[in-house]
Amino acid sequence: MSNQSSSGTSTVKRQLCVLGSTGSIGTSTLDVVRLHPDKFNIVSLSANASVDIIFTQCIEFSPKEVVLASPEHAKKLIAMLAAENIADITVYSGSEALIDIAQSSDVDTVMAAIVGASGLMPTFAAVKAGKRVLLANKEALVTSGAIFMAAVKASNAELLPIDSEHNAIFQCLPSNTQIGECQLLAQGISKVLLTGSGGPFRTLPLNDFVNVTPEQACAHPNWDMGRKISVDSATMMNKGLEFIEAKWLFNIDAEDIQVVLHPQSTIHSMVQYKDGSVIAQMGNPDMKTPIAHALAYPERIDSGVAPLDFFNTASFEFQAVDFERYPNLALAIEACKKGQGACTALNAANEIAVEAFLNGKIKFTDIYKINETSVKKFVLQQVDNINEVISLDHQVRLYATSLLDNFSSADELMVEK
Repeated sequence: MSNQSSSGTSTVKRQLCVLGSTGSIGTSTLDVVRLHPDKFNIVSLSANASVDIIFTQCIEFSPKEVVLASPEHAKKLIAMLAAENIADITVYSGSEALIDIAQSSDVDTVMAAIVGASGLMPTFAAVKAGKRVLLANKEALVTSGAIFMAAVKASNAELLPIDSEHNAIFQCLPSNTQIGECQLLAQGISKVLLTGSGGPFRTLPLNDFVNVTPEQACAHPNWDMGRKISVDSATMMNKGLEFIEAKWLFNIDAEDIQVVLHPQSTIHSMVQYKDGSVIAQMGNPDMKTPIAHALAYPERIDSGVAPLDFFNTASFEFQAVDFERYPNLALAIEACKKGQGACTALNAANEIAVEAFLNGKIKFTDIYKINETSVKKFVLQQVDNINEVISLDHQVRLYATSLLDNFSSADELMVEK
């Protein structure tokens, strides 16, 4: 039975689960939903510990189910809802509850916006249940690329990218392109051009990197993002993870992807064709644009983002990547070529290192040292199923955490040979 009217627009509300509803992607998703109450219904929400924020979301959107990370936070939310005489929202806690709401038969669309590897299993569950999955959790593909894409194909799930770069690439591809099964060379495409702003330290002298503070690293010049992603943007690890993600989304080799620095963040990515054409997707740097595109796909709806004003837009600049300035990007590209073990190790180590930096335990430049050491340790590890991915992720986190002790007594980490 079709859900499309004769005009091609949807006549049935999409039933949404928003994983990570209190983060930047989650709140932007609800901003778009708020504009279109006739098109979307919020069935379930989840958050880590932001009880006050998810409470206001519950009041506005009346989800059936809510999941918080810990029982303590769940109890707090239950008490807040009871004080408002709200009894029709069920509150759960824990990772199993996240999986339950992601694969629930009440849901047809899942926004996978939990940052980090903790979002892997609920996102994987949504895929296995055949949902439309709006993928903002890039770590799902970084840690388990082939396994994840095989599950998408087996369940006939619909995977749509939310990262502005991958969403842009998708929009620049031929209209009949299927995520995960692209045949780009056969479609006349020669290269995918992945743009990146260069973050807040594009012109900072290299000698100053050792003194970078968390506040400086989180002050992105163009995008409003969470702290972990902001640090990843400053190191350009974020672009490295996106590089790996692009390989799996678009079924291409690392050699077919080129990173291009574009400080203005106006062109979100490009596709280069064999005939010399380059198609680019442009817009103001606001995540509500790709979110609206994926939520309503293939329909186009208002995202609440102002159209690009070409007469007041800064000139476009493009630069090659200086890998001495961004060694984490070089490490990610190399991991992409090495295989899944290297990619899984890279992501796990980076999450430990970034958290340590944000907590003042290590220097900005130590993030790379921990990442490089961990990848070298686990690069040859085989991962053939999701349980092995989880196991390797756990091993790497323990190892990377043990490396942190090196920085309490020495400035330099001895990289294993």
